[in-house]
Amino acid sequence: MVTHRTQTAPESYVEKKRSFFGSRTDVGLVRDHNEDSLLVAPPLYVVADGMGGHAAGEIASEIVVRTLDELAPRSIDVDGLTNAIEAANLNVIKAPKQGIGRSGMGTTCTAAILEDTRLLIAQVGDSRAYLLHKGQLQQLTRDHSLMADLIEAGHITPEQARNHPDRSVITRAMGSDPYMLPDIYELNVADGDRILLCSDGLCGMVYDDDIAAIMRRHPDPQTCADRLVRAAVDAGGCDNVTVIVVDVHSKTGQARTIKRAKRKYRTLAICIALAIVAVFALGAFGAYTYVNNSAYLVAEDGKVSVYRGIPDTFLGMQLSHLEQSTDIPVDQLPPGVANRIKEGMSVASMDEANELLESYRTDIARNELAAMSAGQSGQAGQTGQTGQSGQTNQAGQTGQTGQGSQGGDR
Repeated sequence: MVTHRTQTAPESYVEKKRSFFGSRTDVGLVRDHNEDSLLVAPPLYVVADGMGGHAAGEIASEIVVRTLDELAPRSIDVDGLTNAIEAANLNVIKAPKQGIGRSGMGTTCTAAILEDTRLLIAQVGDSRAYLLHKGQLQQLTRDHSLMADLIEAGHITPEQARNHPDRSVITRAMGSDPYMLPDIYELNVADGDRILLCSDGLCGMVYDDDIAAIMRRHPDPQTCADRLVRAAVDAGGCDNVTVIVVDVHSKTGQARTIKRAKRKYRTLAICIALAIVAVFALGAFGAYTYVNNSAYLVAEDGKVSVYRGIPDTFLGMQLSHLEQSTDIPVDQLPPGVANRIKEGMSVASMDEANELLESYRTDIARNELAAMSAGQSGQAGQTGQTGQSGQTNQAGQTGQTGQGSQGGDR
């Protein structure tokens, strides 16, 4: 039972049942208090629209929902629901004599029991029950109102009834006649159908086509209930407005839904597994390509060796292997290059490694040729110096010989 300005069913309960029902009530924009009450106790759902003024209408509607919550059956039972409605009617009548509420107070009542795909409805007054089946909305209950009688008699049209001065007059209510009986409707519904219970604060402000559009547009029943109430308030909110939206989920339909969900999750799991495998495969392939295309130079036995891969291990496995051993002496390379090779010099690819080897060989050969040329030049210089010395010695000896001859002549 709800008599507050704006309230839904208890939030924790809504969360558990969100995929099956939603409910909301609002005082509107004109009234200063809310005389509506509602009951959501699956499989029992009740909307009651009280009348009689402050401290009367809300009490009458609350008495009804409390009585039904206590006495109504929790399965399809026509007699059980009828008896509970009759008891609630008598409780409203007796209440003023017990100092509760006011004499003359009353209320409408639309109660529904949904069991699998069977629907039982008890109706008193002008609160309504609707069924949305395959996108089409149909009114299940007949209003106990002066307007309904005039429309059926052909005296006015439904559009004229919406603005008629006597549009609030009802011909049957709980709390006035101890022999009152509800109208009973029993029907089969289908999995996926949607049921709407509402006070006239909704259907009196919002056209059925607009109600149907909102019910089709919002798959979540709580959101649907919120939007229906908002539509009534936005249209003027001339009365309290209360709605309960219930989705039909049969056991067979639930089994199909569970099976579809399992199949969906199984497919999703397979896709995720394949995606993970693909990621690992791509990662492994990328790592293999990187390692296989990488290379490094290292000194072994004083010579330059070339390894394909990287100088590291993974799970105890070497990530490189010897590609070639060369005859290039490390010590004949420039000191900076030699030191890097002794520590392990990484290169981007085998092509780059081969280019470096070729350049090292060329540099070494050029250095050797330069050294040979320098050596030959040194030997030539020494030979020239020796020839000049010999000639000088010979000249000296000749001079000495001449002097001796001269002295002898003298």
